[in-house]
Parts: sequence; structure tokens; C-alpha cells
Amino acid sequence: MWFNPGCSKCRAAKEALDEAGVTYRLRRYLDDPPSEAELRSTLDALGLEPWDITRLGEPVAAELGLADLPHERDAWIAALVAHPQLIQRPIMVTTDGQAWVARDPDTVETVLGHEQSNAPRA
Repeated sequence: MWFNPGCSKCRAAKEALDEAGVTYRLRRYLDDPPSEAELRSTLDALGLEPWDITRLGEPVAAELGLADLPHERDAWIAALVAHPQLIQRPIMVTTDGQAWVARDPDTVETVLGHEQSNAPRA
């Protein structure tokens, strides 16, 4: 899970993972930002474009003029790589490579159900 400890949605998702007893790895993406290749791969797994996961309310988004930036994928990806605080959170990636922006409890439950249904059987 791409995680920001200062984010209430991230903390709620982490709590749900803990309660479900699943094994997971937190990636503090502000301290360990995704590379361009990782971001592209995650966007593909999400089925979204970079502008779909950009936090336009962040001050740096206004400084960069993102609201007026044409939807040109490479430019938006470069902005997100350079300013990871613009990336919507939390992003959950399952072991089979699927991904969700898990900002609500229903999406977190979907991710948990998906991961548990794909867990290896003993």
C-alpha cells in the first residue's frame, strides 16, 4: 500500500488490513517515491491516467498550473514523480498486480476480498 501516515484515509485502510489479518507492505511513498516506470505500471494496473490520481488541491499543484496543463501523459507523470505528494492515496496493489485507489471503506473491502480470494490454498 502506498501510504502517507499523515493521511486519515491511509490510516483507516491500514487499520482495515490489520483487522483482516492480511500480510501487507507499506510503502511510504513520500520517503520512497515511485520511479517513472513504477508509476506507469501502477497507472496501467489502476486503469487510470495520471490526472485521475492527482491531488489538485495541493499547493504545489497550483504552483505548477496543473489545472490548466493539457492531458499529456508524460508531462503529468513527470510532475507526479517530481512531486509525489500530488499522488492520490492510499493506492493498494495486490499480489497479482491489480491496483485500486482505496479512499473509501468499500474499496478497501473489495481489495481485501480480492486478495483473500487469490491467496494460495494450504
